[in-house]
Amino acid sequence: MLLPRARRWSRLAALPAASLASAAEGLVRTRLLRQDHDAVRRLLRRRGAERTRRVLGGMKGGALKAGQLLATVDALFPPDPEGTWSAALRQLPEEARGVPFPDVAPALRGLGADWGNRLPDLDPVPVAAASIGQVHRATWREPGSPYDGVPVAVKLQYPGVADAIAADLAAVSLATRAASLVARGAAAAPLVAELRTRLREELDYAREARVQRAFAAAYRDDPEVALPDVVAVGPGVLVTTWLEGVPLVGLADAPRDVRDAVGERYQRFLLSGPARAGWLHTDPHPGNFRRCPDGRLGVLDLGSALELPHGLPESFGRLIGTLARGGEPADVEAALRGHGLLRPGARLPADDLRRLADVLSPFTEPARSERFTFGPEWLRGQFARGDDARDPDPRLAMQLALPAEHLFTHRVWLGVVGVLCMLRATVPERAELERWLPGFSAAA
Repeated sequence: MLLPRARRWSRLAALPAASLASAAEGLVRTRLLRQDHDAVRRLLRRRGAERTRRVLGGMKGGALKAGQLLATVDALFPPDPEGTWSAALRQLPEEARGVPFPDVAPALRGLGADWGNRLPDLDPVPVAAASIGQVHRATWREPGSPYDGVPVAVKLQYPGVADAIAADLAAVSLATRAASLVARGAAAAPLVAELRTRLREELDYAREARVQRAFAAAYRDDPEVALPDVVAVGPGVLVTTWLEGVPLVGLADAPRDVRDAVGERYQRFLLSGPARAGWLHTDPHPGNFRRCPDGRLGVLDLGSALELPHGLPESFGRLIGTLARGGEPADVEAALRGHGLLRPGARLPADDLRRLADVLSPFTEPARSERFTFGPEWLRGQFARGDDARDPDPRLAMQLALPAEHLFTHRVWLGVVGVLCMLRATVPERAELERWLPGFSAAA
């Protein structure tokens, strides 16, 4: 069972309270007891990371999704030389515990009263659990169907999860803001905004099935990408063909050639999705991707996606291309205006252009190279320029003439860069952008 609203609030509220207590303890240790500042920071980081992992990992809904999103872009946290936060949060997608089968079994009625005949050997022990639901393994039985006798994954939605999400979003917003008293610089507002969008989509399994069918058709027989077929869908239940593979989070220490290959296919899939399938996959955390036994990239979860029937927005490509090319501020402003990226009458002084460059530096710096090596240290260096890359200045954004999809693309692609940094992958960049990002070649 999901925790009642009051207990969820109390557990999440304990995080900011503990952060305040840690801050006070740090002052006592360093100022009164004269303990080493670095040693105290390491101790408090380790405690905070473990405490957050325990709380979020023991919950479902928005709380667990918050941890999974943070695991995708651990550079949202301030410098962490020992990798304390990233090591703790990366365990969340794979170690999340399921709920007892009787609690989720009613969702199977969404397949019809005869669901037991279609899934006679359904394993009541979940093989995976996430923020919205859990997955069980079974064999599909439907004489005459192309999937008769095929191993399947049965995703069952947690009962009451919609109400839990509503409560969690408010509590997570409070917790992340208060935690910034200890983890200074942690970006809370973008996280909560992203959660609201993703979780509304992921509750709708019929929508997910529609998106997954579109992707599966677009990438069928692709030598680099494998997607499960949708077998059946109903309220609170989604059945897809089974897909074997090693999670990307388990490849962080794999040989370089493996990390490079999976990173290249991961980036290419996410870049090419809008052009090939008409959708942008908007949940790029590593728990949604696998390295299949044949080396292909396995994509397991299409619950969060943005419809882009005309491909990625050309304005995003023009913006990245213009800033990747660089030059004197006046020349960059003129290029932005020439590409229609500035609102009529808007002006971008040199300081604003610098802030815009900081916002997009995680994208523009790799775009200047034929091949680029990603890594956590490099990404933290990008954020060290200031807070603009984490939470763009609304005043600056108002000077730009960009569609709503642009901000969403920026948030998603920051997650993609985070996963590539986790893998420490070296991947082709410029040629991929020229092929899949409309407007980039004309501006670069």
